[in-house]
Amino acid sequence: MNLFSAIGDFSSFFFRSVFIPWQLKHSRYRILRQVYEVGIGSLPIILIIAAFVGLVSIVQTSYQVAGTVPRYILGMTVGRMVMIELGPILTALMVSGRCASSMAAEIGTMRVTEQIDALEIMAINPYRFLSLPRIMGTFIALPVLTVIAEFDALLVSGTYAHFFLDIPFGVFNYGLTHFFYAKDFFGGLVKSIFFAVVIATSGCYFGFNVRGGAREVGRAATYAVVTASILILTLDFLIALVIFG
Repeated sequence: MNLFSAIGDFSSFFFRSVFIPWQLKHSRYRILRQVYEVGIGSLPIILIIAAFVGLVSIVQTSYQVAGTVPRYILGMTVGRMVMIELGPILTALMVSGRCASSMAAEIGTMRVTEQIDALEIMAINPYRFLSLPRIMGTFIALPVLTVIAEFDALLVSGTYAHFFLDIPFGVFNYGLTHFFYAKDFFGGLVKSIFFAVVIATSGCYFGFNVRGGAREVGRAATYAVVTASILILTLDFLIALVIFG
């Protein structure tokens, strides 16, 4: 399969999964379950990663600009760096590693054990039953996780600046708020929405296309994470080009 046919197959799978007749009352429970699994399940690791993102950002920024610019510039620089790039991209990569693989493994196991065939025999659309809730759940959960990660990173970076760099909270907050642009914040959220779609679609797509046994399920989980990560980085560039270019 060449690149263009693979892209077409992947896109076709997404449209078959989302643009199908469905009612919220019939899918509500499964969507909420996926919101819980993606959102609450990923929250601890996201908080830890975001805290270190904040620490690394403030340390490296202070190293680069120490003694050359007013101290409030640290708040501006770290804030924009976290909201535009580090928050959305690292949150998406962490969720991809945790959730895309589990989706592919779970659906792949259902495929090799013929549970998906059983759904079709019972006249249950497997795309609506399996793919749609995962895509919608990730679509809802990832932007929320991104906002939490950004807040966590900025809080930790401001705390570090206060106690270790002798930059008062007020000075850091001045740089963060007085140079705040809504485009920075909402641009990161737009990225997270697109990232959510490719994460969930990758996991479901490779799970549905498993053929063979347990070894192929493992490969599908690996392919799902690798594909989602590549698509995240590609979309990160394209969206940044459109919004910030």
